[in-house]
Amino acid sequence: MTLHTAPDFIPSPTHTAQSAASRSVMREARARSTGRTRAYEIAVLRQDGSVFVTEGYAPATPLFEEPFSAFAHGTLISTTQGEIPVEDLCPGDRIVQADGLHTPLLWVGSSKFVPADIGHRTPLVRVMADSLGLARPSGFLTFGPAARILHTPQSLRGAEQTRKVFTLMRDLVDGVNIIEIQPPTPVRLYHLGLARHAAISVSGLEMETFHPGPSTIAALPLHQRDAFLSMFPHIGGAKDFGPLCHPRASERSDPIYAAQ
Repeated sequence: MTLHTAPDFIPSPTHTAQSAASRSVMREARARSTGRTRAYEIAVLRQDGSVFVTEGYAPATPLFEEPFSAFAHGTLISTTQGEIPVEDLCPGDRIVQADGLHTPLLWVGSSKFVPADIGHRTPLVRVMADSLGLARPSGFLTFGPAARILHTPQSLRGAEQTRKVFTLMRDLVDGVNIIEIQPPTPVRLYHLGLARHAAISVSGLEMETFHPGPSTIAALPLHQRDAFLSMFPHIGGAKDFGPLCHPRASERSDPIYAAQ
């Protein structure tokens, strides 16, 4: 498999959040005002089967951090070759989806985070074995702030039409089986992209692959949009992310949490 590298990309740090992205306005503004940037690494499968690898810098804001902050080092991802640690995955590996189908991995993004960094808190979530059912997960797992799990919220269990939604793992923290942690040393986090949004099998859990959201990119000014899309050289435009395969729950503000 051929590797190619490219010069650093440096997206613009300016951001104006609108419509569906309005929840992030204040967080983005605070992060933007510091002028911090973060180094990222991406690996992409090209149409000719070669792998394109590049490193670059982008603003240390939620918008630009989400594509790189779901799975911690050591997380086992189910593939047609068995479970492989996320850090050892390579574009082209065939990832097993929650529905049993498998599809090639197209994009891997990673970055190093300092959870205890003063003024820029990045909490991680530790999930104990069997927390969500037998072998769910099969061992303890650590997730980043962008990790979402596909599950049925308590308020919808037993309903005539069961609804599964992608929920931020951090919204399931109970202080006992699912806890928030802040390691004192830097940690590398990862996210994965397929041709279409999907739930993949991760140690018995159904976890979300990366998708920016149905309206996030459309809400951005042009220069911000171009900077964001530059981190995904395998796609031609925002429409190539496709639709969400399941709906997402909002961050504790979705009505489905009202009864929990």
